[in-house]
Amino acid sequence: MDYVVNVQLNTTIVRLGVSASEYRWDLPLRGPYSQHMDVGVPTEIKSDERRVGLVPSSVRELAAHGHGVVVQSGAGLGVGSTDDMYVDAGAVIVRSAADVFAAADMVVKVKEPQAGEIAMLREGQILFTYLHLAPDVPQTEGLVASGATAIAYETVTDASGGLPLLTPMSQVAGRLSVQAGAWCLESAHGGSGVLLGGVPGVASARVVVIGGGVVGLNAIEMAIGLGAQVTVLDRNLAVLERLAHRFGASLETVFSTRAALEELVVDADLVIGAVLVAGAEAPKLVSRELVSRMNAGSVMVDVAIDQGGCFATSHATTHADPTYVVDGVVHYCVANMPGAVPRTSTAALNNVTLPYAIELADNGLSALTADPGFLAGLNVHNGIVTNEAVAVAQGLEWSSPEVALG
Repeated sequence: MDYVVNVQLNTTIVRLGVSASEYRWDLPLRGPYSQHMDVGVPTEIKSDERRVGLVPSSVRELAAHGHGVVVQSGAGLGVGSTDDMYVDAGAVIVRSAADVFAAADMVVKVKEPQAGEIAMLREGQILFTYLHLAPDVPQTEGLVASGATAIAYETVTDASGGLPLLTPMSQVAGRLSVQAGAWCLESAHGGSGVLLGGVPGVASARVVVIGGGVVGLNAIEMAIGLGAQVTVLDRNLAVLERLAHRFGASLETVFSTRAALEELVVDADLVIGAVLVAGAEAPKLVSRELVSRMNAGSVMVDVAIDQGGCFATSHATTHADPTYVVDGVVHYCVANMPGAVPRTSTAALNNVTLPYAIELADNGLSALTADPGFLAGLNVHNGIVTNEAVAVAQGLEWSSPEVALG
């Protein structure tokens, strides 16, 4: 079956009656770039996911480096980017995800590939997206079987050991966690009917944030801004010192022990799980027994759910059906929280992922070996798991990225 593919050549749009798998882009290389690569952007298919891997301005940058970009029709509509905008930026528009995967040397996404997408991956193809493999055995098995090279945004590191491609979504999720928690506290949504910031003469809500990293910091900032009583738990005294210096008397900082965590969680109106161990499954810090002792109508927001969740009672939910109740406690465990604000999230994500995508397109996998932090993003290559934390979580053999690529 033939498909109509729109290609912009200068200012003329040529309509080609060929499938994307039959069409290749023979664009001239520009400047010092070592190769030409075709980059694919499919429409995200995870429930209620409206973000997109590349926006038109990112496509324009890749095109300026001499690369081709193929975009599934409608992929950017959730963030206000039309097919015409992509064409104007230099992209080719195709009708189906199958055409994108068939044409692309590298697929750039937002969320982990779903089963149907994994089936379209092929040996030697690069997948660049969030993966969160540790708690997801079927995805790991599928990626291994595909022979593709899977690079995870969330395990790329920078010179200081930070997670630059995870940071913007952690910022969004941390801020959203307070909004979601305040919404869940309303009695109409199963909560205890407490206003997060209270009013004069009435106490504000007690918010406990477990983890003082990027998610925790942003949650704290929002909760304090709304007038809540906020306490943060962390096992890193340097983190607690930084938070205390930033927020002063508005924030209670507590070194995290089992006793401290139990005491604070039991009395909290809202608990935000903001724990991250890079690449690994999140530790279960709040037990089922502890949940049973919490006040009816209190709320738990598990931002760590992408990595399996840090509450024993957590399981992933969707934006369409975000909450459930265990022992009277409302749980909000949406696995793609930033998808609720796709315009903000996509813009923030492209700001940090685009330079890495360009490096991959310009230099292929040598971009990884040239940058140890980028190399840390390699999770699966040519049928081999290359991330130790994923392998440990799933009881798999693994090889270092250096050996796998060598």
